[in-house]
Amino acid sequence: MSTMKTILVTGGTGYIGSWAVKELLKKGHTVRLASRNTSNKEKFKHLYEIAEKTDGKLEIYEANLLEEGSFDEAANGSDAIIHIASPFKINVKDAHKELIEPAKQGTQHVLSAATKSGSVKKVILTSSAAAIYGDTKDMKEQGLAVYNETHWNQSSSEKHQPYSYSKTVAEKTAWQIAGSQDQWSLVVINPTFVIGPSLTNLSSSESLNFMKDLLSGKFKMGAPELYFGFVDVRDVAHAHLLALENQEAEGRHIISNTSLSFLSLAKLVEKQFPGKYKLPKSVTPKFLMYLMGWMFGVSIKFIKNNVGYEVRFDNTKGKNKLGISYRGIDESVHDMVHQMEQEGVI
Repeated sequence: MSTMKTILVTGGTGYIGSWAVKELLKKGHTVRLASRNTSNKEKFKHLYEIAEKTDGKLEIYEANLLEEGSFDEAANGSDAIIHIASPFKINVKDAHKELIEPAKQGTQHVLSAATKSGSVKKVILTSSAAAIYGDTKDMKEQGLAVYNETHWNQSSSEKHQPYSYSKTVAEKTAWQIAGSQDQWSLVVINPTFVIGPSLTNLSSSESLNFMKDLLSGKFKMGAPELYFGFVDVRDVAHAHLLALENQEAEGRHIISNTSLSFLSLAKLVEKQFPGKYKLPKSVTPKFLMYLMGWMFGVSIKFIKNNVGYEVRFDNTKGKNKLGISYRGIDESVHDMVHQMEQEGVI
C-alpha cells in the first residue's frame, strides 16, 4: 500500500491517533477522520495545520462508536481503516457503560462499516498489551519468562481491571468478525504503556495524566513497586503505518520498547531534568500500599496481584515482520516532559 490511498481513522484526534494521522498525511494519503463532535474545530486544528504542510488530504466525518451505521459513509470508498478509538479510563463509576460497551460496540460498528463498504481491504486495530495480560502476577503464576502474541488476558473482568477487560473483549470481537468474512484482512497492534510527546494539549490521555501525577509530587514519598512495558507514542503510530503498508502483515503485534519499574521511570526523569521535580527516590513497601492504596484509587486485589511482580514482553514479531525499530526510552521521557512544559500542562 505504497501508493496514495484513502484511509478512515477513528480516534484520530487523540494521543496515538494524532501521530498516526500525521504519518499518513506525510505519506500523501487522504485521511478520513471520524469524530463524534465535528463542530469542535479546535480539536482538529493541529491536524489541519499538518495537512497544509503535506501532500495528504484531511476530511472530517461525524460518527459515534455507539451508533450502528454511523461509520458507513466514511468507510464507503476507503481503502483501509485504522480503528484507534476506544475509551482509556482508569477510574470509572460504571465500567460496562463507560468502557466495555463503547469498546465492543465501537469495534462491531466500525468493522460492520468495513464489510458494507465493499472497498476496504485491510483493517488495523489498535488493541493493547492489556489484551495480552491482566495482572503482572499472571506471568509468574503461568510459569512464563515473557509474554508474546499467543497469550491472552485471562484475569481481568468488569469488576477487576475493567479497562484491560474492555480491550480484551474488543479485540476478541474483532477477530470473530474478521473470521466471518473474506473481504478485508485484520492486523492488530498491541502496544504496552505509551509515553512520549503529544501533538495537542487537548488530549486527555491517561498516559499524560500518569506523567503529570509523577511530576506533580504525588509519589514523592515513594513509588509503588509496579512494572510496565513502555513504548514511544511515535513508534506506536509508525507501527500502524508499517502494518498498513506491509502486504504480509498478519495477526497481533506487541509493540514495546522496554520494561521498567515506576521508580526506574522516575530516575530517568530525574536524569533528564535534575532537581526540577519532586520525584520518588525509593519504593513504597507493599504493606504500606495496602494501607494507602485508597488514596491512589487502587484496590486491595490490584495491589496483591501487581505490586512487586515484574513483567516482560517479546517484541520480536514487530521488529521482524513489521520492521519497527524503537527510539531510546531517554528520548521518549525527555520529549514528553519537555512538551508538557512547553504547553504549560505541568
